[in-house]
Amino acid sequence: MPETNHPHIQDFLHFLEFQKRYSAHTILSYATDLGQFFDYCQLQYEESDPGKIRTEYIRSWLASLKLEGMESRSLNRKISTLKSFFKYLLREGKVETTPLATIISPKNRKRLPQFIETEDISALFTEVVFPQGWLGNMQKLILNLLYFTGMRRAELIGLKENQVDFSNATLKVLGKGNKERIIPTSREMVEAIRAHIAEKHRLFGTGCQQVFVTEKGLPLYPKYVYNVANTYLAKVTTIDKKSPHIFRHSFATHLMNNGAELNAVKELLGHSSLAATQVYTHNSIEKLKDVFKKAHPRA
Repeated sequence: MPETNHPHIQDFLHFLEFQKRYSAHTILSYATDLGQFFDYCQLQYEESDPGKIRTEYIRSWLASLKLEGMESRSLNRKISTLKSFFKYLLREGKVETTPLATIISPKNRKRLPQFIETEDISALFTEVVFPQGWLGNMQKLILNLLYFTGMRRAELIGLKENQVDFSNATLKVLGKGNKERIIPTSREMVEAIRAHIAEKHRLFGTGCQQVFVTEKGLPLYPKYVYNVANTYLAKVTTIDKKSPHIFRHSFATHLMNNGAELNAVKELLGHSSLAATQVYTHNSIEKLKDVFKKAHPRA
């Protein structure tokens, strides 16, 4: 739980953790946004009492962020944070009105999710040389799992040995909001996981139940997984973002491009609604347009 100098924020963060059961990463985002807002109000208006926050304070803060170059997507996240916070205070009877009633979120610029081309994915797993031994094998397995299952980085880090069903070749992962889902994989993949776990036990014992550990036998952490993804993606692609999440985008886009049903992709990704999954249909449409331009004689 992140610490804050504002007690009203701390109560809200406890609510997110214990009632809403949000992830530590999400709670940290809320804490950061709220801390920045109230620091601004204290500095500019000498005010930190939520009941005395006025709409113009919020507009001024958002305007300052926009002048600093913040994009609409990030501004909308901060507005959403404030709305959730004041909604909580209203429900708790700590404020009488919300200062966000007339705040309108800016329109997001539509951006298609980046993904790795199939030939680049193939090159990553067939042509790139990974280090010899347990470390190289583990790093390759991490990237394979991210692409083969579409799981989130946090889900991979939290994956425990008892969540691997070797007989049915499935993985049980804990997603956002502590929602469990079953992800099918291949016999070859679970056998690779089995071999990895056996070698992990030989090197570090059976104390850590996480499937993946560092070179010191400790559970993985987000930056570790990011560095692995960034290092190896740089060898096969020139896309801007070379993060673990790109494998998730690629997983979904490649499924859609090969005719997978939208609802099936939604379930595999662990999305709570179709709206989050539909963004990948745009990449599929773009591929169809490209095929049309290349194949049609009058295109």
